[in-house]
This record gives sequence, C-alpha cells and structure tokens, in this order.
Amino acid sequence: MPAEPARKTISEAEYLALEERSEERHEFFDGQVFAMAGASQRHNQIAGNIYIALRSIRTANCRVLIADVKFKRSSRTLYPDVMVSCTPATDSHVETQPCLVIEVLSPTTEAFDRGEKMHTYLATPELEAYLMVSQSERRVDVLRRAGAFWHFTSITDGSIELPCPPGVLSLDEIYADIVFDDSSVPTSE
Repeated sequence: MPAEPARKTISEAEYLALEERSEERHEFFDGQVFAMAGASQRHNQIAGNIYIALRSIRTANCRVLIADVKFKRSSRTLYPDVMVSCTPATDSHVETQPCLVIEVLSPTTEAFDRGEKMHTYLATPELEAYLMVSQSERRVDVLRRAGAFWHFTSITDGSIELPCPPGVLSLDEIYADIVFDDSSVPTSE
C-alpha cells in the first residue's frame, strides 16, 4: 500500500487569513488545516439545548460560547460545540481559557473528539471539565479535573454537577425533544 502523501503545512497567520475569507470553518492542528463537516439538525439541537441550559445557570462574569468561537491552545485552533469562560475576554473570535468545553459527538468526529482534541483541551490549565455528549444514546462522558488528575464518569441518567459555571446540567435538558430510535440517529455528518 503506498504511503499517504505528506500534507502541506501552513503558518497560523496563513490559517487565520484563510479562515477570514472562507465560508466554511476549518480547524488548525499543528500547521495542518482540516475542513469541518456541516452538523446535523440533531447535533445542533443538542448543542442548542446545552447552550440554553448553561445560559440559565451561568454567573454574571461567565460567558457561554457556541459553535463559531474558536478555541486556541499553542499551535492548535479548534471549534468546540459549546464552551464557558469566566476570565475576561481578550479577543471577540477566540477563547484561550475556557473552564468548560463540550463536544457533541458525531460518527465522523468522535475518534478525534476523544483523542487529539481531548488532549488539547485537557492541557488547558483553566479547564475544569470536558463533556462528550452522545447523539446515538442518552449518555454524557465527563472528564473532571481533580488536582493533577482527571476523573472520568459516564452519565446515562440524572444530572451532571458542573464546577464551572457552578450548577447542575440535567440529561433531560441536554436531550430535550430528542427521540432515540434507529431512524433518528445520524450515521454520518
């Protein structure tokens, strides 16, 4: 089997110029640019449910950000589905210090969301929790900072105690109006 050709790398400045002109969103990962697939209605509904729930529990000094605000850490620029930051904003398009990041898992992105993307988020000192929300079943995988370690919990019922913003996010809020049957679960996005 022939080796995959090497991808061309570009600078962060080139990426930002491309992103400013582009109608599509791209993530930037160590000099490589990856186009983002469009999200399904189900994906957007779950992310929207989370956004609405977090807006209702956030404190005055916290911001809930969704979809089009970039997360930046060293040589990586990503688009989380939802994030919360309680530090002063320094850029209207980029967040560098979120305390909570949430990804709604898609069949085509789940491995990346649980792999390289997760490791990038967890390296952020201000991050207190990372949530990975399933579209195919009522399940949220939670990684919560516990000192120098991360504690993993998989929640299938009830609610999630959030360290930031302080409060509770219920699975009923996350999955409001979502029906689980074989015909409603996306096989790709």
